[in-house]
Amino acid sequence: MIKARGLARRFTTKSGPVDAVRGVDIDVAEGELVGFLGPNGAGKSTTLRMLTTLLQPTAGEAIIAGHDLLTDPAGVRRNIGYVGQKNGGGADQRVGDELEFQARFYGQSKHEARRKAGELLERFDLLGMEKRAVSTLSGGQQRRLDIAMGLLHDPRLLFLDEPSTALDPQSRRNLWDHIKQLRADGVTVFLTTHYLDEADFLSDRLLVIDHGSIVGEGSPDELKNRVSGDLVVLGTPQATTVATKFENAVVDGEQVSFRIPNGDRALPQLLKDLDHIDVELHSVQVHRPTLDDVFLTMTGRSLREDANAA
Repeated sequence: MIKARGLARRFTTKSGPVDAVRGVDIDVAEGELVGFLGPNGAGKSTTLRMLTTLLQPTAGEAIIAGHDLLTDPAGVRRNIGYVGQKNGGGADQRVGDELEFQARFYGQSKHEARRKAGELLERFDLLGMEKRAVSTLSGGQQRRLDIAMGLLHDPRLLFLDEPSTALDPQSRRNLWDHIKQLRADGVTVFLTTHYLDEADFLSDRLLVIDHGSIVGEGSPDELKNRVSGDLVVLGTPQATTVATKFENAVVDGEQVSFRIPNGDRALPQLLKDLDHIDVELHSVQVHRPTLDDVFLTMTGRSLREDANAA
């Protein structure tokens, strides 16, 4: 559904040229749900704008949903849906009217537009809200309406740009369920997000971009396995003594932390060894690597800190 080679974008500024995207290669298979991760300024939004025909690439080429990005942008647009970061519905429009108007813009008959609007209202739990103004919907309801508008023309590929930003936890989880269902229904989804738990829960595969280049690719579990072991945190008054037994151990007061392969399996023998040298333990924790650990390993920066700032 997406095959991009050497896609690049250079901006000219008063202080000189800026290479926002530096020749990225992207492959997305039909039916995949691919998460696109990266901090602010990494080139994530610029890449998405190029893939959706909103920004002309400086270099490179791409085939999107079977159509050439450079020579047939209209063909690309006919086959993709795009849900941006801001709400797409007119604030004063009624929900049902907005859906029908959008469907008519795609050339559907009045009857077909009404049928399609009704189908999507039901699919996204918006039945009974047809006559409400868009501005009166909750944040979660507005985002579901945005996704419904992106699906009116039955696109083969749907781009979602940070769809759950600013939603409360319950609304986010509800939206995740709807996105998961899209994947189950065979829609190919390309998703950008700042939320690591969202990327982990939704994505079949992840692409990590930093400084305009792809720095990591794989399933969430594959990327986590690249981090050197599970994190073990021990609470003990002999933290300094325990630290000498492990490479790269970090002591913080009466806590010592270090990484070991297969921490849950290694832990029983580890506890026996510490008992033999009379180490007194107050607490034991084992943490699997997170996507933030992956990003920190790849780039030296924490994506979680960037997400919190955003």
